[in-house]
Amino acid sequence: MAPTPGQAARRDPDWEGVRLHVVSGKGGTGKTTLAAALALALAAEGRRTLLIEVEGRQGIAELFGIAALPYEERRIASVSPAQLGLPGGGAGGEVHALAIDTEQALLEYLDMFYKLGRAGKALQKVGFVDFATTIAPGVRDVLLTGKACEAARRKGPDGRRRYDAVVMDAPPTGRITRFLNVNSEVAGLARIGPIHTQAQAVMRVLKSPETAVHLVTLLEEMPVQETVDGFEELREAGLPVGGVLVNMVRPPLLDAAAVAAVDGDHREEVALALGEAGLGGRSRKPETVRAAIDPLLDPLLDQAREHAERVELERAQRADLQQLKLPTYELPLLGEGVDLGGLYRLAGELKRQGAA
Repeated sequence: MAPTPGQAARRDPDWEGVRLHVVSGKGGTGKTTLAAALALALAAEGRRTLLIEVEGRQGIAELFGIAALPYEERRIASVSPAQLGLPGGGAGGEVHALAIDTEQALLEYLDMFYKLGRAGKALQKVGFVDFATTIAPGVRDVLLTGKACEAARRKGPDGRRRYDAVVMDAPPTGRITRFLNVNSEVAGLARIGPIHTQAQAVMRVLKSPETAVHLVTLLEEMPVQETVDGFEELREAGLPVGGVLVNMVRPPLLDAAAVAAVDGDHREEVALALGEAGLGGRSRKPETVRAAIDPLLDPLLDQAREHAERVELERAQRADLQQLKLPTYELPLLGEGVDLGGLYRLAGELKRQGAA
C-alpha cells in the first residue's frame, strides 16, 4: 500500500503470532506510555487488545484521562487506522484495560484452585492475604504473571481467543527477568498440586513464541546499558526477547558534516550568515550590523557544540543497540508532552515501523 504524501512507508508487522507483549524499561524512559501506544497500535484494523498494569500506579488511567481502573476488564478506547494517521480505511478495534489488584487476584486464585469461596473472604478479613503477598517469596509476581497469561489464553463461548493481543506494562528492566521467571522457582518448590501445575502452565506461555519481551530505552548511556544487560539476562533465562523501543528521539539539527566541523573557528562564517538573514537590522553600515550580531555569536556557537556532542553521543548509543541485532523502533520526543493525541501519534509510529 503506497503511503500518502508526507508519510513514511509502512512495514509489515514484526510480531505476527505473538499474543503477549511484555513491555519493560528503566524508570523515566516512558515504558507505560509506549505500552499504551503499543496496545492501540495492535488494536487497529478491527482487533481487540487488553492493556494490563501490574504496579498499582494507575498510570494507564492517567494517560487516557479516565477514572482509576477497578479490578475488572473494561473498554477504554476505540481506534481505527485513520486515527493513527495510517492510509486506507478498515474497521476499528478496541483497547480494554485491567489494573491488577494483588489481593483480589489471590482471592480469585484461591477460589479457582482450592474452591475456598467464602472462606477466602474470611482469610482476607484476618489479614492472611496481606501476609501471603508480602511475606511469601514470589507470590505477588506469580499472581500478576498468571493473570496476564490467563488473559492471553482465554477463549470466549465461540472458541475464539477473547483478545487478539495482551500488552503488559511490566516492572522496570532491573527486575523484569526475575519477575517473569518466578514461576520456575515456584514450580520447583511445589513439586505437585495446583500451584505446581499453574506455575508450569504460566511458564509454558512466557517461554513460548506467543510471548515477546520488549524493552524501552532512551539514547542515553545508562538506559542503553541497562537495556543491553536486560536482554542478556532474558536470553540467559530462556525468555523470548522482543524489540527495542527507543523513546523521546530528537531530530538532529546538524548533518554529519556540520557535526564534524563544529569545533572549528566559524565566527566569521556565522556572522556573515546572520547578516544575510537580516539579523543585523535594516542598517547597511557594516559596523552597525556587526555590533548587533556579535552578542549572538558565542551563545549560538555554544549551542551548536552542545548539539553536536549530543548527536555524537546518540550515534554511539545507537551503535550499542545495533549490536543486539533486534528489531528497533524510534519514537519522537513530543515537546508538548503526551496527551491522548500524542498517544495515538506514537501508536501510529509503532504501526508504521512494524511493531504492530
